[in-house]
Amino acid sequence: MTDQIKPSPVLDVRGLQTVFHDTQGAWPAVDGIDLTLYPGEVLGLVGESGSGKSVAGFSVMGLIDPPGEITAGEVLFRGEDLRKKSEEELRRIRGIALAMIFQNPLSTLNPVLRIGEQMTEVLSEHGHDDSAAAASLAVESLRKVGIPAPEQRIHQYPHELSGGMRQRVAIAIALLGDPAVIIADEPTTALDVTIQGQIIAELQKLQAESGAGMIWITHDLGVVAELADRIAVMYAGNIVEMGPTDAVLDHPRHPYTLGLLDSVPGDTVPGAPLRQVPGNAPPLSQRPLGCPFHPRCASASDICRRDMPERETDAFGRSYLCHHPVSQKVDP
Repeated sequence: MTDQIKPSPVLDVRGLQTVFHDTQGAWPAVDGIDLTLYPGEVLGLVGESGSGKSVAGFSVMGLIDPPGEITAGEVLFRGEDLRKKSEEELRRIRGIALAMIFQNPLSTLNPVLRIGEQMTEVLSEHGHDDSAAAASLAVESLRKVGIPAPEQRIHQYPHELSGGMRQRVAIAIALLGDPAVIIADEPTTALDVTIQGQIIAELQKLQAESGAGMIWITHDLGVVAELADRIAVMYAGNIVEMGPTDAVLDHPRHPYTLGLLDSVPGDTVPGAPLRQVPGNAPPLSQRPLGCPFHPRCASASDICRRDMPERETDAFGRSYLCHHPVSQKVDP
C-alpha cells in the first residue's frame, strides 16, 4: 500500500486519553495516543500486560465504564467523531460497522441462549426483521469461520462447544454485519497453538476478503510478524514506536521494542539465559516523570528522567518517542 494510492483512513484516532479514577486522583491508562487504520490493513498493537493496549481498543469502541473515563481526543470513524455520538447512535454502529472480538468468548456469549438465538438477536438489533433470513445469515457466518455442521451448531449452547469453537462463534458474530473495522483483543491467547494457528489463518482470510481494517491487540510478536502490515508498540499508555512491520521488527528504534524482541524465546541461543527487559511496567499511579521507560532503560540519561521525548519520524516511516534511539547499523 503506497502513499500515492493509499485511501483515506477508515479509523483515525487523535490524542485519545483514557484515565481511571481512584481516591488519590485520575491516572492515564491511555495517554494521548494517535492511530490511523486504513481499509484492508492489519495494525498490530503490542506491549506487555498493563501497557494500555486493551484499554485503547475498548476506548475506540466507546466501552469504557467507571472508574474509567475517556477525557480527551477524537475517534474518527469514516470521518465522523464517535465521541460526539449518543449511546443509541453508537449501538447502531457497534457490532455491525465497528466490531470487536474479545479475548474470552464467554464474555461475549450468553450462557443461557442458544448460539443461533444470540446471532439472530444481534441481527434483529440492527434492523434484520426477517427471522428466516437472519437464521440463514447466522448459519453462513458460522460456516465462514470453519464451524462444521453449522445448521446443528446454532441449536447448541456455548457450554456444549470447545474453547476453539466458542471463539469461532464469537468471530462469526463480529463478522455478521460485514464490519469496516475489526478490533481483535488477543482473541487466540487462551487456545492451544494448533487452534490458534487455524483461527488466525481463517480470520486473516476473512478480513482480506472483506477489505476491513483490523487492529490486532497482542503481546505475541510472532503473531504480528506474520499478520500485521504495521506495528504500534505501547508502553505505559504511550505509543513508543510505530511503523511498517519489517522495519520495526528488523531495526527497532526504541529500546523497549528492542527489549521485547530480545526476550522472544525463539531468538535465544539454545542453553543461553533468556534475555528480558529488566524491572516491571509502572502502575498507573506511579508513572515516572520524563520518559516512562527510563527506570528500565540502559541508555537513560538526565534528559530522559526530566523530559518526555518528542516524537521523531525517520525515512523508513518509523515514528518513536526516545531521546536516545537505537542506532541503525544496517539499513532496513
